[in-house]
Amino acid sequence: MEPLTEKAVRAAFINCSKGEASRLRLPTDFPATPWGDLDFLGWTDPTAPQRSLLVLPRADGPVGVLLRGTSGQPAGTVRSSMCQICLTAHDLSGVRLLVAPRAGAAGRAGNSVGLYFCADLKCSLYLRGIRRPARRLVRHTESLTLEQRIERALANLDDFVAKVAAP
Repeated sequence: MEPLTEKAVRAAFINCSKGEASRLRLPTDFPATPWGDLDFLGWTDPTAPQRSLLVLPRADGPVGVLLRGTSGQPAGTVRSSMCQICLTAHDLSGVRLLVAPRAGAAGRAGNSVGLYFCADLKCSLYLRGIRRPARRLVRHTESLTLEQRIERALANLDDFVAKVAAP
């Protein structure tokens, strides 16, 4: 991913007002972001742990989505779960359902789209093996190359963002 400025990040959001985007907290380590290891920028607001954000590169400029986390544990006795973006298996605390208000009138009417993400939004680092899921002794291997896994993750993310942006 190409490095982004704070101004570009704030201007990228499609499902919140410009005022909300101007008040969002960037990652505390934003100046030291490892851009070369990222396929998209994702973080949890350090002052509001139920608010997460992601910005992904597009040919016509970055697109940002404001997300909110759900509270509590999922129903059932599931002990592990999988991120629907990068397909990394985590213990239950490593995956979060994040919900994005839809852009425009649909979002103002309360419509939203949700997906299970790595709780820390570090999918790019899990794909590259730079970060490993906590308490997972067995890691499933895939026959896909790193480039193919990255393409799949970005396609999954593009599908999600398209649902958020759909009128």
